[in-house]
Amino acid sequence: MNKKILTALLFAASTVATQAQVYLDPQAPLENRVKDAISRMTTHEKIQVIHAQSKFTSAGVPRLGIRQLNMDDGPHGVREELEWNTWSPAKWTNDYIVAFPSLTCLAATWNRDLSTVYGNAVSEEFAFRGKDIMLGPGVNIQRTPMNGRAFEYMGEDPYLAGEIVVPYIKAAQANGVGCCLKHYVLNDQETDRFAVDVNVSDRALNEIYLYPFKKAVEDAHVYTIMGSYNTYKGVHCCHNDELINGVLKKQWGFDGALISDWGGTTNTWEAANGGLDIEMGSYTDGKLKESEYTYDDYYLAKPFEKLIEEGKIPMSVLDDKVARVLRTIFRTAMNPKKVIGSQCSEAHYDACRAIGEEGIVLLKNDKPKKEKSALLPIDPAKYQKILVVGDNATKSLTLGGGSSELKTLRDISPLEGFKTLYGDKVDYAQGYMSGRAIYDQVDPIDPAKQAALKAEALEKARQADLIIFVGGLNKNHRQDCENGDRESYDLSYGQNELIAELAAIQKNIIVVMFGGNPYSTPWLEQVPAFLHCWYLGSEAGKALVNVVSGKVCPSGKLPVTFAKKYEDYPYMKYGKEAYPGVDKKVYYKEDIYVGYRGFEADKVQPQFPFGFGLSYTTFKYSKPVVSGNTVAVEVTNTGSVEGKEIVQLYVGMEKCSEDRPKKELKDFKKVSLKPGETKTVGFTINRDNLKFFSTKDGAWKFEPGTYRLYLASSSADESHQATIDL
Repeated sequence: MNKKILTALLFAASTVATQAQVYLDPQAPLENRVKDAISRMTTHEKIQVIHAQSKFTSAGVPRLGIRQLNMDDGPHGVREELEWNTWSPAKWTNDYIVAFPSLTCLAATWNRDLSTVYGNAVSEEFAFRGKDIMLGPGVNIQRTPMNGRAFEYMGEDPYLAGEIVVPYIKAAQANGVGCCLKHYVLNDQETDRFAVDVNVSDRALNEIYLYPFKKAVEDAHVYTIMGSYNTYKGVHCCHNDELINGVLKKQWGFDGALISDWGGTTNTWEAANGGLDIEMGSYTDGKLKESEYTYDDYYLAKPFEKLIEEGKIPMSVLDDKVARVLRTIFRTAMNPKKVIGSQCSEAHYDACRAIGEEGIVLLKNDKPKKEKSALLPIDPAKYQKILVVGDNATKSLTLGGGSSELKTLRDISPLEGFKTLYGDKVDYAQGYMSGRAIYDQVDPIDPAKQAALKAEALEKARQADLIIFVGGLNKNHRQDCENGDRESYDLSYGQNELIAELAAIQKNIIVVMFGGNPYSTPWLEQVPAFLHCWYLGSEAGKALVNVVSGKVCPSGKLPVTFAKKYEDYPYMKYGKEAYPGVDKKVYYKEDIYVGYRGFEADKVQPQFPFGFGLSYTTFKYSKPVVSGNTVAVEVTNTGSVEGKEIVQLYVGMEKCSEDRPKKELKDFKKVSLKPGETKTVGFTINRDNLKFFSTKDGAWKFEPGTYRLYLASSSADESHQATIDL
């Protein structure tokens, strides 16, 4: 080419690129930047930014200096770095991180301020690793205790999940790291998750399952949302026109990008017209030579580009997707205020420990026979031989679980925590074996080895004057793990039998359980003390011993209902159609009566009700006082140690034109009280929170009338009531 012509072309290209720097100007209005950038992009460049270019990145526009989006799994920490285009670890030596507690643990704190702490700390680690989008948090409803992925979510109540997720998102995104809220929507089981068609009423869909997503969009302005694998009305939720274009974008005004779950895209036409903005992970091999497909063969790549070029789909559809992706890029990857972040800082370990301490739930704390005080907190002077029993005392609970598996710099196990605190008094017996945390299969266990471990524990128990059993669920397949649900409400590995036999030997026994789901507790009457810990992350051992020793007074409360038996869960009376489904169709026949709503409607007494949790101190509530549109109650710490109480506001309508639960959670506050201290806890009655989705009207509706207010310590506490006319 003639040198003069080449120079002219280069000059022209440079002029176009620099003529108007609006899209590169972070001070310019966002929509002006987006519009300017789109005007400069070719059709092919537009197509490139709406699908993956590697396992966890989507392309930018190099010619225009627009950066790619770097994504990674969360929500409890940054996933280990993988190779550019395989699921194999990249084997970096600088990708060790802090594992934060599971989101069920965060929900169990009932502490909005700690949610802010969590979002800030975890996003700093994502920023430091160069990530723009954190794939999380999750707010799917814990409809069933069998859900293998429920540990990543925030319990059974949509209001609690919505209130806890909003501060997390706000704090993370303030650091320039976008959250990808998941999994939108109805992804409430892992069984047949890629194909199950969820049948649910419009009312339950809106009141229960969509509600926390709506809160995240309207109150936290979440940047991205991940579509789910399952189908609704026969259409995959990653490109479901009704749910994405109709509800998410038009009704709620979501202006960010809808990202597919990895492999969740199944059809070009639906993906193009159904609201999907970024397609990720459609083919697991991507650009590998042995693969039949490349990233350019994705549904939103060449096939979509062809439809655009042929005029079968208007350019406006593509431009809307590109605009949403560009907003995300400008808010994160090209945000000059994005923090540098930090990784494995002591501040992050402190945050991890604080969340864990407040998320631990004390479920029972009685006086053993012939003892003057409750077993907890432990008085070390009373015990000379403390036996810790259980696989979870030493097993890593940050490994396994699926995409939320974490590569940690340090993990403090419960056994390490107890030995640090009580020294040579502590002995250990594994008691049972749980096998390896394999993603897609259950690791076989030798029965003879299992029997030997049990015998060893029972023999050592005869020499101990205090037993601490540390067990529960884990991150193995068919436990708390992606891609498979639990197979039984009972604990695995013979734990129920082992606990009962240990309790028969030694009356001083504390049961400490980990896990993201409820489970049966047939040994409950035999043990004086029982703690549930969810998953506590890297500081598990420290958080646990701080509570057990009394350094920290427990204040967590359940975000889920523990049933006495599996058959008590509300959906169970409807058979397999209600769960796990028949012929890949599942019917939510319990409708809005999920969790505690259903237990109350069915008049079934749970083992531990939603919102329940004990303390090392006691609290007294006064009679509630209603004034105008507010209600208040005085709470007094009547015990001998400082503690935190969670005052929960439940509201029910006396007479309603349509069927409604007896009462529902509508607000809560967590207060710290010194011994003898009294504080007034007040709530403003929010009419918007009292709306229900009318089946008759097909819309949200507030109904005037008399409402009953419950100022309660759990969903089962009805001792402090008042009424208000609205």
